[in-house]
Amino acid sequence: MITPSDEALVRDHTVYSCVMGSRAFGLATDGSDTDRRGVFLAPTPLFWRFDKPPAHVEGPADEQFSWELERFCELALRANPNVLECLHSPLVEHADATGRELLSLRGAFLSRRAHGTFVRYAMGQRRKLEADVRLHGAPRWKHAMHLLRLLTSGRDLLRTGELTIEVRDEREGLLAVKRGEVPWPEVERRMNRLAEENDAAAVASPLPAEPDRARIEDFLIRTRRASASAGDGSAG
Repeated sequence: MITPSDEALVRDHTVYSCVMGSRAFGLATDGSDTDRRGVFLAPTPLFWRFDKPPAHVEGPADEQFSWELERFCELALRANPNVLECLHSPLVEHADATGRELLSLRGAFLSRRAHGTFVRYAMGQRRKLEADVRLHGAPRWKHAMHLLRLLTSGRDLLRTGELTIEVRDEREGLLAVKRGEVPWPEVERRMNRLAEENDAAAVASPLPAEPDRARIEDFLIRTRRASASAGDGSAG
């Protein structure tokens, strides 16, 4: 359950927020939720206490989730798919000066690490779908749709060096999967092909082998110092 101090961190110290999920991917239908993701900067004086500020906060609104800036950067440097995609949402709702600098650093987080994380995450989801097929005779089609979307996004990132999360021309084909109109063997075939294309793209990818950790760390240190100079520890 969210505490008053957690809610204050999100309310008063969010530096970046966006809409994610189907609405950001271009896959929204009439019944789609609005998933909101954000990054908050916990005031530096809060870290001087024994009880540290949270690394993430769920809420206060439904379908809302926020990371503390340092945790967000750590995950993005590891090429966490959910976090990297958050930085590339076309539906930005708020970005202050710190948030705008974070967005300007999007390219520094990208690396060929994405090959492992995108494909590994997708394969983990695929095992769950296969279990559903064995137990119930069919997968959760919405999850199958998003797995195909993720593999396509990862392949294109490795090929071009740029992360685009909108599905564009793929929309109708993916929604057909969500509606259960594509037989499971065909969905499996597409998954296999996309996984192979990810592997091939990684070999000649224009992405660097590692992200620019030093550049991100410089940003984090400057941001923490500025927060300490402001002396705002009110969220605790």
